[in-house]
Amino acid sequence: MKIIEDIKLDFKDVLIRPKRSELGSRNDVDLEREIVFRHSGLKWKGIPIIASNMDTVGTFEMYKVLSKYKIITCLHKFYEVEEYPEDLDPDYYMVSIGIKEEDYQKLKLLVKKLNPKFVCIDVANGYSAIFHEFVKRIRTEFTHLTICAGNVVTNEIVEELIINCGVDIVKVGIGSSGVCTTRVQTGVGMPQLSAVIECSDAAHGLGGQIVSDGGITCAGDLGKAFGAGADFVMCGSLFAGHDESGGELIEENGKKYKIFYGMSSDTAMKKHYGGMADYRSSEGRTVKVLYKGAIENTVKNILGGIRSTCTYIGARKLKDIPKCCTFLKVNRQINDFFISQV
Repeated sequence: MKIIEDIKLDFKDVLIRPKRSELGSRNDVDLEREIVFRHSGLKWKGIPIIASNMDTVGTFEMYKVLSKYKIITCLHKFYEVEEYPEDLDPDYYMVSIGIKEEDYQKLKLLVKKLNPKFVCIDVANGYSAIFHEFVKRIRTEFTHLTICAGNVVTNEIVEELIINCGVDIVKVGIGSSGVCTTRVQTGVGMPQLSAVIECSDAAHGLGGQIVSDGGITCAGDLGKAFGAGADFVMCGSLFAGHDESGGELIEENGKKYKIFYGMSSDTAMKKHYGGMADYRSSEGRTVKVLYKGAIENTVKNILGGIRSTCTYIGARKLKDIPKCCTFLKVNRQINDFFISQV
C-alpha cells in the first residue's frame, strides 16, 4: 500500500487569477486551433470542444449544429453503419467503437463507407492490457486515422498509449462526470484538474494531445481545463437536455425535462444490452435534465464564456490560455446565496 501526499485538485478548487490585458473586446479572441497529430499526420483546424459520445449527446442532430461552429461531435457507438449519412464533414465528427471483435469489423465498414478522419476507442478502464492491444491493432491497420482513446488519469499510461499504442489524443478522466458513479462504486479516480495538468504535461512532451473528459459544469470549467493544458475538452452534461440531444422528453408539474444517463448506468445497460450482467455493477446514474431548447443558444453561451476568460488574462488565442493562466486555490468559488434560495 502506498499513499501519495500531494493534494489533487478539481475545477471547483481553483479560480483563474486575472491579469493585465490589452484585448479590447471578446471579439478579438481567436478560439480556433490548428493541430497536427503525431501518428496520423492529420492537420486539423477548429474549436477544440467535443460533444461526448453518450447516446443522449453524441447524435447526428447534435453534429448538424456543432459542425457549423467547427466543433466536433463524438457520435455514439450504437448507430448502425447504414444509419450514417455519407455527407458528414470528417473534420467535425468522430466515430466511436469499443474493443470487441464486432467493433473492429464495424470500423472496417465505416472506414469503407465514410473514410472518417477520427475514431474514438472508448472504454471505462484505459489501464486494461486488452484495451492496449486493441488500440495497437487499430493503429497498425488504419495508419491514416487519428485515434482518440481512453480513459486514463495518470501520466505514465498517457506516455504508454502515445508511444507504444499509437494514440494521438488520450482521453483523460475517470469518475468526474455528473452521471458517473465510478468513484462511489469502486473508489477509483482522480480529481479532474490535476489529472489534466499531469497528463497534458506527459502528452505534450511526446508531441501528443489529450482531451479532458468529464467534470465540466459551466463555461468557466472549460477555461480552467484549457488553462490546465487540455488540447480538447469533451462535454456531456452541458450538451444534455436540448432538442438535439437524445433522451426521452417528459413533463412534470408543468415543466419539461429530458432523461440523461451515464453509459454504465442501469438505464443504458437495459437499453443496449438487455440488462446489467451479473458480474457487473452500475457505475452511472439516470437524471432528469431541465429542457433547454436549441443547443445553439448553449453553444453561444459557452463560446462567449471562453472568450471572456481570454480577455481577463490577456490570451489573444485559445492556445495562449495555459501560458497566461495562474490558478488560485480557493475554499469557495461562488456566492450561492440565491442558488440556495431556489
